[in-house]
Amino acid sequence: MREFSVPALVEVPATANLAKAVFRRAAEQPQAVVLRRPSVPGDLGGQWTDVTAEQFRDQVVAIAKGLIAAGIQTGDRVALMSRTRYEWTLIDYAIWTAGAVTVPIYETSSAEQAEWILSDSGARAAFVETDAFSQLIGEFRDRVPALEHVWVIEPGEGDPMHSLVESGAEVGKEAIGERASAVSASDLASIIYTSGTTGRPKGCELTHENLLSDVRNAVAGPLNFVTRTENPGTLLFLPLAHVFARIIQVACIESGLTLGHCGDINALLPALAAFRPTFILAVPRVFEKVYNGAEQRAIGDKKGGIFDRAARTAIAYSQALDSGAPGFWLRAQHELFDRLVYGKLRAALGGRAAYAVSGGAALTERLNHFFRGIGVMVLEGYGLTETTAAGTVNQPDRNKIGTVGQPLPGVSIKIAEDGEILIKGPNVFPGYWQNEAATKEAFTEDGWFRSGDLGELDDEGFLRITGRKKELIVTSGGKNVSPAVLEDRLRSHALISQCMVVGDGRPYVAALVTLDADVFGPWKERHGKPADATPSSLRDDPDLVAEVQAAVDDANKAVSRAESIRKFRILDGDFTQESGQLTVKMGIRRSVLAKDYAADIEALYA
Repeated sequence: MREFSVPALVEVPATANLAKAVFRRAAEQPQAVVLRRPSVPGDLGGQWTDVTAEQFRDQVVAIAKGLIAAGIQTGDRVALMSRTRYEWTLIDYAIWTAGAVTVPIYETSSAEQAEWILSDSGARAAFVETDAFSQLIGEFRDRVPALEHVWVIEPGEGDPMHSLVESGAEVGKEAIGERASAVSASDLASIIYTSGTTGRPKGCELTHENLLSDVRNAVAGPLNFVTRTENPGTLLFLPLAHVFARIIQVACIESGLTLGHCGDINALLPALAAFRPTFILAVPRVFEKVYNGAEQRAIGDKKGGIFDRAARTAIAYSQALDSGAPGFWLRAQHELFDRLVYGKLRAALGGRAAYAVSGGAALTERLNHFFRGIGVMVLEGYGLTETTAAGTVNQPDRNKIGTVGQPLPGVSIKIAEDGEILIKGPNVFPGYWQNEAATKEAFTEDGWFRSGDLGELDDEGFLRITGRKKELIVTSGGKNVSPAVLEDRLRSHALISQCMVVGDGRPYVAALVTLDADVFGPWKERHGKPADATPSSLRDDPDLVAEVQAAVDDANKAVSRAESIRKFRILDGDFTQESGQLTVKMGIRRSVLAKDYAADIEALYA
């Protein structure tokens, strides 16, 4: 059993909370630029307007007053369902200023998911981005009696946000001061619902201390480079409902970094060019898209050969940095391709980003070397919602590609006898909301959090992820997907016997499907198919495809678009116990199936 710890650099006082940074920054540097937002809403590639610390404080206070006037009490839960945008951060800090608890909901969530989160958290109010989200909540609002208010962020009929601010105009400064200072470090700041391996999502309780400890120790130590550049800042384009983006939001407000938002991934490139961040937060899928897009454009311009040589040179150059130093010829080639290729790629990221932080899934070593070779060092980290995002991270002067870095200051990592990664530290959550059984199961008897992931620690404390103990799929875009939700729903269709959802480390979710022999025969007869036709021979048959697609569409209703099955493949035979593919309880053995049907899985992503 191997263990590695790094001493904390910053201790979070018992009286600290997240809201205080807004008032501290406004008092110390009222005209400092803390955020920037598009001058014309939606025009991410145009001009951006500065938001000073003083302006941000005033806007936060105005919404917080509205919340108090609406009857929101200290500790009440307030949901927030929106794309990543300026108002997300504004409302998040207003909720904290009012002493309440933010409950994020992904904007892609299904009605079932939104209903569960609002019901389980007991949210008294919800901010939603659009009327469409409000209508989605309206479908089940009578089943969530605790929900008293729904405020729409986008201006429209009645403009609920404006009405909210107006209603709080009479609330005095004293009330805001009392609320903002009443919350302590150990109090709840947010409940983030995360997919488990079975059943409904569980609400992870994150305290003010969890978030502040993670941020302050990271910025004081391994990520202190983010504050050392001129006019440092980042453009968030990952969902703020995810803890990964959320922790960067807090880091910016705490540490004086300028924050921008891009909720439209299709406008990301012009937004990067206009905002010009000094570092980027992304998941592996983003880096894959940047690389693949550049490669395809080069091929389209009949410069595919040049790009291929440039890519190989960048990778070799990065690898040489780890094994000594690049030789003269490699340096010369690298300098040439820097003018021809690499500079253009850096310009596409805004031209100022020398670093990127990657998490949510594993980035291939090849891509990591490629980006470092072109002048953008990707620092991989590891963590879960339960560890407030970061538990380990690489850093510029201690970057071991292929690992997820060393523990953050204040964090301890231990590898259990069975290879499971165990974590301790002030970043580890206290438990699951209203779920004592799940909380007890998540910790060892001596207080270590069970990550569910398998890993190895080397002699220097660098962690390498080797597998996943729990059955949770993490796509290359960093989305956590519980396969059981989809599989259970799929198997309820008469024609489907067994299925396995796949997509770990892949760009999207897909499924292997087998047919029930007892139902398949009559189905063929009804649809005029040959009696001796097999499932694989009818794999592309329009009638069979439509039938299975209907089952997939029904299963997808239980999840968000990002978690939905995009492709499926019908297999010839069924899963059996005799082959070792099924357990005695008829549960699927994923590792066996992944090996037996490797070619079919590859076909889903060809």
